[in-house]
Amino acid sequence: MKETSLDKIVSLCKRRGFIFQSSEIYGGFGAVYDYGPLGTALKDAISQRWMKSMTQLHENIVGLDSGILMHPKIWEASGHVGAFNDPLVDCKHCKARYRADELVEENPEDAVWKNIQCPSCGNAGELTDPRQFNLMFKTHVGPVEDDAAAAYLRPETAQGIYVNYLLVQGAMRLKIPFGIAQIGKAFRNEIVARNFIFRTREFEQMEMQYFVKPGNDEDSLNSWKEERLNFYSDMLGIDSSKLRYHGHGEGELAHYAKEAWDIEYEFPFGWSEIEGIHNRTDFDLKQHQEYSGKNMQIFDQEANEKYFPYIIETSAGLNRMLLAVLSDAYWEDSENNRVVLKLHPSLAPVKAVVCPLVKKDGLPDIARKIVDELKPHFKVLYDQQGSIGKRYYRQDEMGTPFGITVDHQTAEDNTVTVRERDTQKQDRIGLDGLTEALQAKISTYS
Repeated sequence: MKETSLDKIVSLCKRRGFIFQSSEIYGGFGAVYDYGPLGTALKDAISQRWMKSMTQLHENIVGLDSGILMHPKIWEASGHVGAFNDPLVDCKHCKARYRADELVEENPEDAVWKNIQCPSCGNAGELTDPRQFNLMFKTHVGPVEDDAAAAYLRPETAQGIYVNYLLVQGAMRLKIPFGIAQIGKAFRNEIVARNFIFRTREFEQMEMQYFVKPGNDEDSLNSWKEERLNFYSDMLGIDSSKLRYHGHGEGELAHYAKEAWDIEYEFPFGWSEIEGIHNRTDFDLKQHQEYSGKNMQIFDQEANEKYFPYIIETSAGLNRMLLAVLSDAYWEDSENNRVVLKLHPSLAPVKAVVCPLVKKDGLPDIARKIVDELKPHFKVLYDQQGSIGKRYYRQDEMGTPFGITVDHQTAEDNTVTVRERDTQKQDRIGLDGLTEALQAKISTYS
Protein backbone atom coordinates (compact mmCIF):
# COMPACT_ATOMS: atom_id res chain seq x y z
CA MET A 1 0.00 0.00 0.00
CA LYS A 2 1.36 3.42 -0.95
CA GLU A 3 1.28 6.40 1.37
CA THR A 4 -2.01 8.25 1.02
CA SER A 5 -1.85 11.94 0.18
CA LEU A 6 -4.68 14.39 0.63
CA ASP A 7 -4.39 15.47 -3.00
CA LYS A 8 -5.20 11.95 -4.16
CA ILE A 9 -8.31 11.84 -2.00
CA VAL A 10 -9.42 15.27 -3.26
CA SER A 11 -8.96 14.09 -6.85
CA LEU A 12 -10.94 10.90 -6.28
CA CYS A 13 -13.74 12.81 -4.56
CA LYS A 14 -14.19 15.09 -7.56
CA ARG A 15 -13.75 12.32 -10.15
CA ARG A 16 -16.30 9.99 -8.59
CA GLY A 17 -18.89 12.49 -7.37
CA PHE A 18 -18.23 12.63 -3.64
CA ILE A 19 -17.27 16.29 -3.10
CA PHE A 20 -16.92 19.34 -5.37
CA GLN A 21 -15.52 22.81 -4.78
CA SER A 22 -18.46 25.17 -4.28
CA SER A 23 -19.19 27.57 -7.15
CA GLU A 24 -16.45 26.04 -9.28
CA ILE A 25 -17.66 27.59 -12.56
CA TYR A 26 -17.09 31.02 -10.97
CA GLY A 27 -13.60 30.15 -9.81
CA GLY A 28 -14.71 28.55 -6.56
CA PHE A 29 -15.82 29.95 -3.21
CA GLY A 30 -13.19 29.56 -0.50
CA ALA A 31 -13.59 26.92 2.19
CA VAL A 32 -17.10 25.84 1.10
CA TYR A 33 -17.80 22.50 -0.57
CA ASP A 34 -20.74 20.84 -2.29
CA TYR A 35 -21.46 17.16 -1.73
CA GLY A 36 -22.23 15.14 -4.84
CA PRO A 37 -24.41 12.03 -5.13
CA LEU A 38 -21.95 9.66 -3.45
CA GLY A 39 -20.81 12.20 -0.88
CA THR A 40 -24.38 12.92 0.12
CA ALA A 41 -25.13 9.23 0.54
CA LEU A 42 -21.96 8.56 2.55
CA LYS A 43 -22.51 11.60 4.75
CA ASP A 44 -26.09 10.50 5.42
CA ALA A 45 -24.95 6.97 6.30
CA ILE A 46 -22.42 8.31 8.82
CA SER A 47 -24.87 10.74 10.41
CA GLN A 48 -27.49 8.01 10.70
CA ARG A 49 -24.94 5.79 12.46
CA TRP A 50 -24.15 8.60 14.87
CA MET A 51 -27.80 9.33 15.65
CA LYS A 52 -28.51 5.64 16.12
CA SER A 53 -25.58 5.32 18.52
CA MET A 54 -26.98 8.20 20.55
CA THR A 55 -30.76 7.96 20.54
CA GLN A 56 -31.67 4.42 19.51
CA LEU A 57 -29.09 2.73 21.72
CA HIS A 58 -29.74 5.00 24.72
CA GLU A 59 -33.25 5.25 26.17
CA ASN A 60 -32.43 8.50 27.96
CA ILE A 61 -31.12 10.46 24.94
CA VAL A 62 -33.48 12.18 22.50
CA GLY A 63 -33.09 14.27 19.37
CA LEU A 64 -33.55 17.98 18.62
CA ASP A 65 -33.33 20.27 15.60
CA SER A 66 -32.93 23.87 16.71
CA GLY A 67 -32.83 26.93 14.49
CA ILE A 68 -29.72 28.25 12.77
CA LEU A 69 -30.84 31.79 13.58
CA MET A 70 -31.50 32.42 17.27
CA HIS A 71 -31.94 35.41 19.57
CA PRO A 72 -28.68 37.41 19.51
CA LYS A 73 -28.57 37.55 23.32
CA ILE A 74 -27.90 33.81 23.29
CA TRP A 75 -24.48 34.53 21.80
CA GLU A 76 -23.82 37.25 24.34
CA ALA A 77 -24.62 34.82 27.15
CA SER A 78 -22.43 32.09 25.67
CA GLY A 79 -19.49 34.46 25.31
CA HIS A 80 -19.30 34.22 21.53
CA VAL A 81 -19.98 37.89 20.84
CA GLY A 82 -17.23 39.10 23.14
CA ALA A 83 -14.68 36.31 23.12
CA PHE A 84 -15.06 34.03 20.06
CA ASN A 85 -11.89 35.30 18.42
CA ASP A 86 -8.74 34.11 16.70
CA PRO A 87 -5.51 36.15 16.58
CA LEU A 88 -5.00 37.41 13.02
CA VAL A 89 -1.72 38.56 11.43
CA ASP A 90 -0.85 39.76 7.93
CA CYS A 91 2.41 39.69 6.01
CA LYS A 92 3.34 43.26 5.10
CA HIS A 93 5.27 42.03 2.06
CA CYS A 94 2.92 39.59 0.29
CA LYS A 95 -0.35 40.38 2.15
CA ALA A 96 -0.93 36.73 3.11
CA ARG A 97 -3.06 36.23 6.21
CA TYR A 98 -2.57 33.74 9.04
CA ARG A 99 -3.73 32.69 12.49
CA ALA A 100 -0.99 33.84 14.84
CA ASP A 101 -1.39 30.93 17.26
CA GLU A 102 -0.85 28.38 14.49
CA LEU A 103 2.30 30.12 13.26
CA VAL A 104 3.70 30.01 16.79
CA GLU A 105 2.85 26.29 17.10
CA GLU A 106 4.64 25.58 13.81
CA ASN A 107 7.70 27.65 14.80
CA PRO A 108 8.40 26.85 18.48
CA GLU A 109 12.08 27.59 18.05
CA ASP A 110 11.38 31.28 17.42
CA ALA A 111 11.25 32.84 20.85
CA VAL A 112 10.68 36.28 19.34
CA TRP A 113 7.44 36.62 17.44
CA LYS A 114 8.92 38.98 14.85
CA ASN A 115 11.47 36.36 13.73
CA ILE A 116 8.87 34.02 12.25
CA GLN A 117 9.07 33.72 8.48
CA CYS A 118 6.01 34.20 6.32
CA PRO A 119 5.12 30.73 4.96
CA SER A 120 4.10 32.25 1.62
CA CYS A 121 7.00 34.56 0.70
CA GLY A 122 9.66 33.46 3.19
CA ASN A 123 10.40 36.93 4.52
CA ALA A 124 11.07 37.29 8.23
CA GLY A 125 10.15 40.30 10.30
CA GLU A 126 7.27 41.24 7.99
CA LEU A 127 4.32 40.08 10.10
CA THR A 128 1.97 42.58 11.70
CA ASP A 129 1.12 42.53 15.38
CA PRO A 130 -1.72 40.09 16.16
CA ARG A 131 -5.23 41.51 16.31
CA GLN A 132 -8.40 39.74 17.40
CA PHE A 133 -10.85 38.61 14.72
CA ASN A 134 -14.39 37.45 15.62
CA LEU A 135 -15.32 34.24 13.84
CA MET A 136 -19.10 34.68 13.76
CA PHE A 137 -21.00 35.55 10.60
CA LYS A 138 -23.20 38.56 11.28
CA THR A 139 -26.45 39.22 9.46
CA HIS A 140 -29.64 41.23 9.94
CA VAL A 141 -33.25 40.21 10.46
CA GLY A 142 -35.96 42.36 8.91
CA PRO A 143 -35.89 45.25 6.42
CA VAL A 144 -33.59 47.62 8.35
CA GLU A 145 -29.88 46.84 8.69
CA ASP A 146 -29.06 48.40 12.05
CA ASP A 147 -27.69 47.10 15.34
CA ALA A 148 -31.17 46.40 16.67
CA ALA A 149 -31.74 43.95 13.82
CA ALA A 150 -28.37 42.18 14.16
CA ALA A 151 -28.33 38.40 14.26
CA TYR A 152 -25.73 35.68 13.77
CA LEU A 153 -25.38 32.41 11.93
CA ARG A 154 -24.77 29.97 14.76
CA PRO A 155 -21.11 29.01 15.26
CA GLU A 156 -22.12 25.85 17.16
CA THR A 157 -25.27 23.81 17.71
CA ALA A 158 -24.86 23.35 21.48
CA GLN A 159 -26.58 26.58 22.54
CA GLY A 160 -29.81 25.52 20.83
CA ILE A 161 -29.83 22.49 23.11
CA TYR A 162 -29.19 24.48 26.27
CA VAL A 163 -31.99 26.98 25.75
CA ASN A 164 -34.45 24.14 25.02
CA TYR A 165 -33.30 21.56 27.55
CA LEU A 166 -36.07 22.13 30.09
CA LEU A 167 -38.74 22.08 27.39
CA VAL A 168 -37.38 18.77 26.08
CA GLN A 169 -37.06 17.33 29.59
CA GLY A 170 -40.64 18.19 30.45
CA ALA A 171 -42.15 17.03 27.16
CA MET A 172 -40.34 13.67 27.22
CA ARG A 173 -40.54 13.19 31.03
CA LEU A 174 -36.79 12.64 31.26
CA LYS A 175 -34.93 12.11 34.52
CA ILE A 176 -31.33 13.03 35.31
CA PRO A 177 -29.08 11.87 33.73
CA PHE A 178 -30.36 12.45 30.20
CA GLY A 179 -29.02 13.69 26.89
CA ILE A 180 -30.10 15.69 23.86
CA ALA A 181 -28.53 14.98 20.46
CA GLN A 182 -28.52 17.25 17.42
CA ILE A 183 -27.09 17.30 13.89
CA GLY A 184 -27.04 20.65 12.13
CA LYS A 185 -25.19 23.29 10.15
CA ALA A 186 -22.81 25.72 11.85
CA PHE A 187 -20.79 28.59 10.42
CA ARG A 188 -17.40 30.08 11.31
CA ASN A 189 -15.59 32.81 9.43
CA GLU A 190 -12.26 30.99 9.57
CA ILE A 191 -9.16 33.09 8.91
CA VAL A 192 -7.34 30.18 7.33
CA ALA A 193 -9.44 27.29 6.07
CA ARG A 194 -7.38 24.32 4.93
CA ASN A 195 -6.99 20.59 4.40
CA PHE A 196 -10.00 20.12 2.11
CA ILE A 197 -13.18 19.61 4.19
CA PHE A 198 -11.31 19.41 7.51
CA ARG A 199 -11.63 23.14 8.26
CA THR A 200 -14.37 25.00 6.39
CA ARG A 201 -16.59 28.01 6.92
CA GLU A 202 -19.82 26.03 6.61
CA PHE A 203 -19.94 22.62 8.27
CA GLU A 204 -22.19 20.15 10.08
CA GLN A 205 -21.88 19.38 13.75
CA MET A 206 -23.09 16.29 15.58
CA GLU A 207 -23.37 17.19 19.23
CA MET A 208 -24.81 15.44 22.26
CA GLN A 209 -25.20 17.30 25.55
CA TYR A 210 -25.53 14.98 28.55
CA PHE A 211 -27.06 16.52 31.68
CA VAL A 212 -25.84 14.96 34.94
CA LYS A 213 -26.02 15.64 38.64
CA PRO A 214 -22.99 17.58 39.93
CA GLY A 215 -20.59 15.10 41.47
CA ASN A 216 -21.34 12.46 38.82
CA ASP A 217 -19.69 14.45 36.04
CA GLU A 218 -16.23 12.87 36.14
CA ASP A 219 -17.53 9.29 35.92
CA SER A 220 -19.86 10.31 33.11
CA LEU A 221 -17.06 11.97 31.13
CA ASN A 222 -14.85 8.88 31.43
CA SER A 223 -17.69 6.67 30.27
CA TRP A 224 -18.39 8.83 27.23
CA LYS A 225 -14.70 9.00 26.36
CA GLU A 226 -14.57 5.23 25.99
CA GLU A 227 -17.88 4.95 24.16
CA ARG A 228 -17.08 7.66 21.64
CA LEU A 229 -13.66 6.22 20.79
CA ASN A 230 -15.19 2.78 20.22
CA PHE A 231 -17.78 4.30 17.87
CA TYR A 232 -15.14 4.97 15.21
CA SER A 233 -13.84 1.41 15.04
CA ASP A 234 -17.07 -0.45 15.82
CA MET A 235 -19.59 1.56 13.77
CA LEU A 236 -17.47 3.23 11.09
CA GLY A 237 -14.83 0.53 10.60
CA ILE A 238 -11.89 2.93 11.12
CA ASP A 239 -8.48 1.46 11.93
CA SER A 240 -8.14 1.78 15.72
CA SER A 241 -4.35 2.25 15.44
CA LYS A 242 -5.02 5.62 13.79
CA LEU A 243 -7.12 6.87 16.70
CA ARG A 244 -5.94 8.39 19.98
CA TYR A 245 -6.92 10.70 22.84
CA HIS A 246 -5.45 14.13 23.43
CA GLY A 247 -6.08 15.70 26.81
CA HIS A 248 -6.28 19.49 27.16
CA GLY A 249 -3.80 21.02 29.56
CA GLU A 250 -4.68 24.02 31.71
CA GLY A 251 -3.54 26.46 29.04
CA GLU A 252 -5.69 24.73 26.39
CA LEU A 253 -8.98 24.51 28.28
CA ALA A 254 -11.88 26.66 27.10
CA HIS A 255 -13.23 29.13 29.64
CA TYR A 256 -16.28 26.96 30.31
CA ALA A 257 -14.49 23.61 30.66
CA LYS A 258 -13.43 21.69 33.74
CA GLU A 259 -11.88 18.90 31.64
CA ALA A 260 -11.59 18.29 27.90
CA TRP A 261 -10.37 15.52 25.62
CA ASP A 262 -10.04 15.27 21.86
CA ILE A 263 -10.34 12.12 19.81
CA GLU A 264 -7.73 12.49 17.09
CA TYR A 265 -7.29 10.65 13.78
CA GLU A 266 -4.05 10.33 11.83
CA PHE A 267 -5.00 12.11 8.61
CA PRO A 268 -2.64 12.32 5.61
CA PHE A 269 -1.62 15.74 6.99
CA GLY A 270 -1.05 14.47 10.54
CA TRP A 271 -2.92 13.89 13.80
CA SER A 272 -5.94 16.18 14.14
CA GLU A 273 -9.17 16.37 16.13
CA ILE A 274 -12.36 14.76 14.91
CA GLU A 275 -14.35 14.88 18.15
CA GLY A 276 -14.22 16.58 21.52
CA ILE A 277 -15.53 15.31 24.86
CA HIS A 278 -15.87 18.15 27.37
CA ASN A 279 -17.03 18.71 30.92
CA ARG A 280 -18.72 22.09 30.50
CA THR A 281 -19.85 22.21 34.15
CA ASP A 282 -22.95 24.39 34.72
CA PHE A 283 -21.44 27.44 33.03
CA ASP A 284 -23.84 27.66 30.07
CA LEU A 285 -27.04 27.20 32.06
CA LYS A 286 -26.04 29.81 34.62
CA GLN A 287 -25.18 32.25 31.85
CA HIS A 288 -28.53 31.78 30.15
CA GLN A 289 -30.37 32.24 33.44
CA GLU A 290 -28.50 35.49 34.03
CA TYR A 291 -29.10 36.90 30.54
CA SER A 292 -32.68 35.68 30.04
CA GLY A 293 -34.00 36.14 33.58
CA LYS A 294 -35.59 32.67 33.32
CA ASN A 295 -35.01 29.83 35.76
CA MET A 296 -32.65 27.28 34.16
CA GLN A 297 -32.41 24.90 37.11
CA ILE A 298 -33.86 21.42 36.91
CA PHE A 299 -36.02 19.82 39.59
CA ASP A 300 -34.65 16.40 40.49
CA GLN A 301 -37.65 14.44 41.73
CA GLU A 302 -35.62 11.56 43.16
CA ALA A 303 -33.36 13.90 45.15
CA ASN A 304 -36.22 16.36 45.78
CA GLU A 305 -34.00 19.35 44.99
CA LYS A 306 -33.30 21.95 42.32
CA TYR A 307 -29.87 22.52 40.82
CA PHE A 308 -27.96 23.39 37.68
CA PRO A 309 -26.91 20.13 36.00
CA TYR A 310 -23.36 19.69 34.83
CA ILE A 311 -23.05 19.07 31.10
CA ILE A 312 -20.87 16.45 29.45
CA GLU A 313 -20.58 17.31 25.78
CA THR A 314 -19.60 15.12 22.85
CA SER A 315 -19.03 17.32 19.81
CA ALA A 316 -18.01 15.95 16.41
CA GLY A 317 -17.73 17.46 12.97
CA LEU A 318 -19.58 15.39 10.38
CA ASN A 319 -17.32 16.73 7.62
CA ARG A 320 -14.18 15.76 9.53
CA MET A 321 -15.65 12.36 10.32
CA LEU A 322 -16.38 11.86 6.62
CA LEU A 323 -12.80 12.83 5.74
CA ALA A 324 -11.49 10.34 8.30
CA VAL A 325 -13.64 7.58 6.76
CA LEU A 326 -12.40 8.44 3.26
CA SER A 327 -8.76 8.66 4.38
CA ASP A 328 -8.99 5.34 6.18
CA ALA A 329 -10.67 3.60 3.24
CA TYR A 330 -8.39 4.91 0.48
CA TRP A 331 -6.16 2.11 -0.83
CA GLU A 332 -3.84 1.90 -3.80
CA ASP A 333 -3.71 -1.73 -4.91
CA SER A 334 -0.36 -1.64 -6.70
CA GLU A 335 -0.45 -5.33 -7.64
CA ASN A 336 -3.60 -4.81 -9.70
CA ASN A 337 -3.03 -1.14 -10.64
CA ARG A 338 -6.29 0.08 -9.14
CA VAL A 339 -7.54 2.54 -6.53
CA VAL A 340 -10.05 1.20 -4.02
CA LEU A 341 -12.22 2.79 -1.36
CA LYS A 342 -12.43 0.01 1.20
CA LEU A 343 -15.61 1.32 2.79
CA HIS A 344 -17.53 -1.05 5.00
CA PRO A 345 -20.47 -2.24 2.85
CA SER A 346 -22.97 -0.89 5.37
CA LEU A 347 -21.58 2.63 4.73
CA ALA A 348 -20.96 2.32 0.98
CA PRO A 349 -23.23 4.66 -1.06
CA VAL A 350 -23.80 1.90 -3.64
CA LYS A 351 -23.95 -1.70 -2.47
CA ALA A 352 -23.67 -3.48 -5.81
CA VAL A 353 -23.33 -2.93 -9.55
CA VAL A 354 -25.10 -5.26 -11.98
CA CYS A 355 -23.27 -5.83 -15.27
CA PRO A 356 -24.33 -7.83 -18.32
CA LEU A 357 -21.20 -9.42 -19.78
CA VAL A 358 -22.25 -8.37 -23.30
CA LYS A 359 -24.96 -6.10 -24.70
CA LYS A 360 -26.79 -8.91 -26.50
CA ASP A 361 -28.28 -12.39 -26.16
CA GLY A 362 -30.87 -11.13 -23.68
CA LEU A 363 -28.29 -10.53 -20.93
CA PRO A 364 -29.17 -6.81 -20.46
CA ASP A 365 -32.82 -7.77 -19.89
CA ILE A 366 -31.85 -10.28 -17.21
CA ALA A 367 -29.54 -7.73 -15.57
CA ARG A 368 -32.27 -5.08 -15.52
CA LYS A 369 -34.63 -7.52 -13.86
CA ILE A 370 -32.02 -8.23 -11.17
CA VAL A 371 -31.65 -4.49 -10.52
CA ASP A 372 -35.41 -4.19 -10.08
CA GLU A 373 -35.41 -7.05 -7.59
CA LEU A 374 -32.51 -5.69 -5.54
CA LYS A 375 -33.27 -1.96 -5.40
CA PRO A 376 -36.07 -2.18 -2.79
CA HIS A 377 -33.44 -3.55 -0.41
CA PHE A 378 -30.36 -1.40 -1.15
CA LYS A 379 -28.88 0.99 -3.69
CA VAL A 380 -27.64 -0.74 -6.84
CA LEU A 381 -26.48 0.47 -10.25
CA TYR A 382 -26.67 -0.93 -13.76
CA ASP A 383 -23.56 -0.63 -15.95
CA GLN A 384 -22.95 -2.02 -19.44
CA GLN A 385 -20.31 0.44 -20.72
CA GLY A 386 -16.75 -0.79 -21.35
CA SER A 387 -14.97 -4.02 -20.53
CA ILE A 388 -16.04 -5.88 -17.43
CA GLY A 389 -12.67 -5.11 -15.82
CA LYS A 390 -13.02 -1.36 -16.37
CA ARG A 391 -16.54 -1.46 -14.98
CA TYR A 392 -15.34 -3.21 -11.84
CA TYR A 393 -12.46 -0.76 -11.33
CA ARG A 394 -14.79 2.23 -11.67
CA GLN A 395 -16.92 0.82 -8.89
CA ASP A 396 -13.87 -0.01 -6.75
CA GLU A 397 -13.03 3.71 -6.68
CA MET A 398 -16.59 4.46 -5.61
CA GLY A 399 -16.39 1.97 -2.75
CA THR A 400 -19.04 -0.36 -4.21
CA PRO A 401 -18.43 -3.66 -2.39
CA PHE A 402 -20.02 -6.12 -4.84
CA GLY A 403 -20.08 -6.60 -8.60
CA ILE A 404 -22.75 -8.87 -10.08
CA THR A 405 -22.06 -10.21 -13.58
CA VAL A 406 -24.78 -11.66 -15.77
CA ASP A 407 -23.28 -14.05 -18.37
CA HIS A 408 -24.50 -16.79 -20.69
CA GLN A 409 -24.49 -19.32 -17.86
CA THR A 410 -27.04 -17.13 -16.09
CA ALA A 411 -29.54 -17.79 -18.86
CA GLU A 412 -28.96 -21.53 -18.43
CA ASP A 413 -29.01 -22.05 -14.66
CA ASN A 414 -30.15 -18.75 -13.04
CA THR A 415 -26.82 -18.10 -11.33
CA VAL A 416 -24.62 -15.01 -11.41
CA THR A 417 -21.03 -14.20 -10.49
CA VAL A 418 -20.65 -12.04 -7.38
CA ARG A 419 -17.24 -10.34 -7.10
CA GLU A 420 -15.97 -8.87 -3.83
CA ARG A 421 -14.27 -5.48 -4.13
CA ASP A 422 -11.26 -5.87 -1.83
CA THR A 423 -10.17 -9.43 -2.58
CA GLN A 424 -11.64 -9.67 -6.11
CA LYS A 425 -12.83 -13.14 -5.10
CA GLN A 426 -15.79 -14.39 -7.15
CA ASP A 427 -18.62 -16.73 -6.12
CA ARG A 428 -21.43 -18.25 -8.13
CA ILE A 429 -24.79 -17.52 -6.47
CA GLY A 430 -28.31 -18.46 -7.48
CA LEU A 431 -30.75 -15.66 -8.31
CA ASP A 432 -33.37 -17.01 -5.92
CA GLY A 433 -31.03 -16.40 -2.97
CA LEU A 434 -29.11 -13.36 -4.23
CA THR A 435 -30.76 -10.74 -2.02
CA GLU A 436 -30.25 -12.78 1.15
CA ALA A 437 -26.65 -13.61 0.18
CA LEU A 438 -25.78 -9.93 -0.31
CA GLN A 439 -27.48 -8.93 2.94
CA ALA A 440 -25.43 -11.57 4.79
CA LYS A 441 -22.21 -10.36 3.17
CA ILE A 442 -22.97 -6.75 4.07
CA SER A 443 -23.60 -7.58 7.72
CA THR A 444 -20.51 -9.80 8.17
CA TYR A 445 -18.04 -8.16 5.80
CA SER A 446 -14.57 -7.53 7.26
